Amino acid sequence: MTCGSRRRDISPIARTQATSTCRIAGPGALSAPRAAAISACCCGPSASRISPRRSWRNCHARWCSYPRTSTISVQENQEISDKLREAATLLEAQGANPFRVEAYRKAADTIDHLTRPVRETFDAEGVAGLDALPHIGKGIAAAIAEILITGRWNQLERLRGTLEPKQLFQSVPGIGPQFARRTHEALHVDTLEALEAAAHDGRLESVPGVGARRAAAWRASLANMLQRVRPRDRMPSAAPASQPSVANLLEVDREYRRKAEARSLPTIAPKRFNPDGKAWLPVLHTQRDNWHFTALYSNTATAHKLKRTHDWVIVYFYDEHHVEGQHTVVTETRGPLAGRRVVRGRETACGDYYAQEGTRNSVQA
Repeated sequence: MTCGSRRRDISPIARTQATSTCRIAGPGALSAPRAAAISACCCGPSASRISPRRSWRNCHARWCSYPRTSTISVQENQEISDKLREAATLLEAQGANPFRVEAYRKAADTIDHLTRPVRETFDAEGVAGLDALPHIGKGIAAAIAEILITGRWNQLERLRGTLEPKQLFQSVPGIGPQFARRTHEALHVDTLEALEAAAHDGRLESVPGVGARRAAAWRASLANMLQRVRPRDRMPSAAPASQPSVANLLEVDREYRRKAEARSLPTIAPKRFNPDGKAWLPVLHTQRDNWHFTALYSNTATAHKLKRTHDWVIVYFYDEHHVEGQHTVVTETRGPLAGRRVVRGRETACGDYYAQEGTRNSVQA
């Protein structure tokens, strides 16, 4: 039933106001039962027995009282599924594991077929609720949560070559433009998870102007931001058990540099320091044990200033439980490891690795 179906029962003023109210709802905004109920209020026989103003007010109040799916929520579901498909397309083009590519596409199909906004599921049940959906594991659930909370997805921006860490860090309360720039340049971290790890292991306090009190405040802010993203059974930790081994990191570094020098890797066009928009930055996706890795040459201001853009390698990692982080592998310039590749922040473990490697080589010889 529509508002125009019984216009003879209402006055011209009530007819105009009721029609306007139904237009507010928009096409498809109401189901048939809801539309019928509202039409009966506005345009039914009872409408002629009350004043035009009261009739319109009753119609408007009753329409507003009916729950309806928000257009914004529907669009949000579509945006999330579009991002998942874009990630799958970029990973496929960059030679990533086909199973990983297919996982993102299946997750996108799941979001497309939901009968409720994904935000409602997340608000009610958290990451566990997203993880319970078909074809959505902990890693993709955490990615969806990141999009819902921050409006961004670092991994997708990294795949696009548009990641802007300084803007990302400014989303943390207390971090302004200057501290965001200093932190990124001093620590070579690009994600909130990596920044949080630096806040826990003491590296953050090495940034000029960041003392113990400021580091503690940032640590609390990061915990509040990330606690809804990470699974409940995972807490931030700088323990080696929550990171890939030095051996794995150095192997990924070797594979990346070898393939980059042979020009056998796909390339992306980074947004920073690339005025011509050329696709020059090689990218490697690989896997060791239970860890997924993405390796890229460092494209930071410091790397360009010191001419280390083809020496410093950023290795991002995550596992099936969405334990995520990054390390920078560089050629050491001083000390007993001078000339060797080392993982910044894990130099002692690198020394042990090379000592064991030397022992193995001696035994084999």
